[in-house]
Amino acid sequence: MADTRGTFAFGTRRASRLPRPHPHHHTTPRQPRRTTILLLGKPPTHPHPPTAISTLALPTITTLPTSAPPPAPQPSPSCPGGGSPDPRASPSSNGATTEKNLTLEEQQEKINDLRKELGEHSSEEIQDFLSDASCLRFLRARNWNVQKASKMMKSAVKWRVSYMPQKINWDDIAHEAETGKIYRADYKDKHGRTVLVLRPGLENTTSGKGQIKYLVYCLEKAIMNLTEDQEKMVWLTDFQSWTLGSTPLKVTRETVNVLQDCYPERLGLAILYNPPRIFESFWKIVKPFLDHETYKKVKFVYSSDKESQKIMADVFDLDKLDSAFGGRNPATFEYNSYAERMRADDIKMGSSFKSNGITLPQDHSHVSADKEANGGDSDASSEASFYSGTDSPNHEEGGSIPA
Repeated sequence: MADTRGTFAFGTRRASRLPRPHPHHHTTPRQPRRTTILLLGKPPTHPHPPTAISTLALPTITTLPTSAPPPAPQPSPSCPGGGSPDPRASPSSNGATTEKNLTLEEQQEKINDLRKELGEHSSEEIQDFLSDASCLRFLRARNWNVQKASKMMKSAVKWRVSYMPQKINWDDIAHEAETGKIYRADYKDKHGRTVLVLRPGLENTTSGKGQIKYLVYCLEKAIMNLTEDQEKMVWLTDFQSWTLGSTPLKVTRETVNVLQDCYPERLGLAILYNPPRIFESFWKIVKPFLDHETYKKVKFVYSSDKESQKIMADVFDLDKLDSAFGGRNPATFEYNSYAERMRADDIKMGSSFKSNGITLPQDHSHVSADKEANGGDSDASSEASFYSGTDSPNHEEGGSIPA
């Protein structure tokens, strides 16, 4: 009888000379070991497929549609490390929670509940700080959880009483400002938000305490210069000359803690302009410190990326924006004229407190060891019930921010 030969395509290998079974042998052959292989397209065919194999086990072939597979997800070009801080992106990290949307009536009920949680307080300064607007910011920062907002607010007030940020004046921190590493721009964005310009590559001091103190001073003055219908600011960071050594991690952590714990919901937008590639590793370390609401306000903008440059045109008047950020304003930081502006702000802030009948402590530079040993100064002691069960914001692994 003639030998019938068959061929079956299997990838790049061929099984040839496959014998047919004996025509008088009707027993069921032993099933070979089965393997499933996924192939795109149609499986190979042959006009005379073998009915039994004694030397090669055939796989079971499953055919998938021939359409191209979906592209692999790509990291966002605006965010090193693959995460996207775009506020329109769906929450996926950094403690993301579904934000509640409350009506005005419901918001007022939350404010009333928060005031009940806070209890009575005698200090006029605290009364001024605990305005409806402040309560709303702390409630939003804790997604309308009254108990969490109360704890956060008590800690923030305790910090203000001991640190006295409103009493820091220009002469206390003038040396920190000499290089223009942080300053308040003389223009606002299109939404009327105060703009803080940060140039960490121009760091000129080594004292973390002094650097944080200057940051707090800048925050206080930025808030004071907000319009009545605006409560947020913009941070505009220029990475020119920045290196990993420019920003110690400890100072970065304290900066984040100050902003999130003591000034919640004050940041409207943070633009990181032209960060170098080495910043990506630094960003991966910093991201876990940010809560979700802060994280999603961060935007990476590159002068070589036309798409990201649109952010600048959308947010700022380019005729006023510094040329270093893609604007058309050639002006640069000038220390002496800025010092005059800040001294005028000091007078303005002092007058504001006097007009409100608020008397502030005279010594704002530190809380003495004796006072700490006695449980704090007189203002703090008078608010003992207000602070009951709370701790100062933990800006360091040892307690509150040092003055």
